[in-house]
Amino acid sequence: MNPPPDGTAPPIVLTRRRINVIFSALLAGMLVAALDQTIVSTSMPTIVGELGGVSHMAWVTTAYLLATTLVMPVYGKFGDLWGRRTLFLVAIGLFTVASVGAALAPDFGWFVFWRGVQGLGGGGLMILSQAIIADIVPARERARYMGPIGALFGLSAVAGPLVGGFFTDTAALGWEWCFWINVPVGVGAFLIGWIALSLPRRRSTTPLDVAGIAALSATTTSLVLFTDLGGSDGWTDPWTLALAAAFVVCAVVFVLVERRAVEPIVPLTLFRNPTFVVATAMGMAVGLGMFSAIAFMPTFLQMSSGLSAAGSGLLMLPMTAGIILTIQSSAAVILRTGRYKRFTVAGVAVILATMVWMTTLTGGTSLWVIGAMFFALGCGLGLIMQNVVLAAQNAVPATQIGTATSTNNYFREVGATLGVAVFGTLFTSRLAENLTGALTANAPQAAAAGISSPDTLVPSAVDAAGEPLRTAIVDAYAGSLAPVFWYLVPVLAVALLLSFLLREIPLAEHAGMVARGEAVESEEELATLLRSGAQAAVPAPEPTLHGPRDDDQLRV
Repeated sequence: MNPPPDGTAPPIVLTRRRINVIFSALLAGMLVAALDQTIVSTSMPTIVGELGGVSHMAWVTTAYLLATTLVMPVYGKFGDLWGRRTLFLVAIGLFTVASVGAALAPDFGWFVFWRGVQGLGGGGLMILSQAIIADIVPARERARYMGPIGALFGLSAVAGPLVGGFFTDTAALGWEWCFWINVPVGVGAFLIGWIALSLPRRRSTTPLDVAGIAALSATTTSLVLFTDLGGSDGWTDPWTLALAAAFVVCAVVFVLVERRAVEPIVPLTLFRNPTFVVATAMGMAVGLGMFSAIAFMPTFLQMSSGLSAAGSGLLMLPMTAGIILTIQSSAAVILRTGRYKRFTVAGVAVILATMVWMTTLTGGTSLWVIGAMFFALGCGLGLIMQNVVLAAQNAVPATQIGTATSTNNYFREVGATLGVAVFGTLFTSRLAENLTGALTANAPQAAAAGISSPDTLVPSAVDAAGEPLRTAIVDAYAGSLAPVFWYLVPVLAVALLLSFLLREIPLAEHAGMVARGEAVESEEELATLLRSGAQAAVPAPEPTLHGPRDDDQLRV
């Protein structure tokens, strides 16, 4: 075992009670972020309509994802260097303050800004929760904690749209309460974390990789803006080409900076690890394909089916059922057998098949069929997302758990951001053109219904428009959304191929804090340690326990 970070403080005893208390604090933090994302999904059509931003709808999601992506590597590396407790509390605080700003936003621009600030907090909650679980629970036992996490996100997937729909549909409240509700939840999560999150603090005199952080931020921002402008203004537009050039330059600078950094924000050595690389590439490909569908389907449902925001939220129930079903069943098998590769293969295959199915969407598709699509999507999500992170964490040394977790999630979020940006711009550019045609063809009826332009179109106006204008608007949405799913199919086919290449490393038997010498697993071990005065009194895990084994030990 390695000595404690400060050389004097005794290790923490990871009793089952302590693990459960810490885990409860993590669940409270994750609830804040998970609830917010699902609340906004069903309220988005009304929000962008009232704030005059329908043609720029994609920025509501892109801003949050971009900010989340930018800070992930920072939280991961800083947590490895200094400990994760303070960072976790900072992330909750940022998220709560930004919720107040979003609720008070006077126009669409300010709303997008505060969504970005929320992403700065949400990125930390996502990364630090996963890293802390790896710190306190061995890889093989980690599967049993996937169930509660899956249930939490499942609960959020149901409660969020219902609560958001209720606020949006209630005139006395309004969509602003989708963000006001985060304030008491965020304060409660902060207090739980302050009291319950007992984790070691570390001291590091290593200089910060400021240049690496700046270069990575510039690379990510230029890439996302390039895809967004390319989809809306054209791929040969001068600004689009300038952003493409900026991305290439920033990426080269980032690699050069990281090669010289004492403690790089993203160690390039991670990419010499084939298991980590494959798991990360899979997460990126799946993120690109799947989150695009989740982001825009509620809008389609409200416009095409005449559902209220709450009604479209109810159609998330099948996806929740799929997530809970597959995450619980796969976790039980992993805990018993230690095998996880089969679930990643099955998960990608299910998502790929669902994307092909979604290309058949029309304005007349029944809600039963759409519910079945959501159920299949949830099954794929429950099978793959946690297992990809598990594979990445298990493939690196215990000292790099936070960095590996953040890098894996970073590339997944890059995929999600690119997917939403490209998918969103393709969808909204088609939609603006189709809606303009529909409104022009039915100009007198549109004027009578108070629909002056596509940018101010809200679900209630569509429902009240009457025929044939309503059918024209519904067909415009369906004709804009369904064909775009075909662009995601090749990406998911690549992810399926990668899933077969994933090497299955035996899962580690010790938690990350135990492997680093920051914790022991029982009071008896601590007593022995203190009596002997030697840190080596506790049996040390193998140095390569979290890393790749020899080929003959790999189970493929």
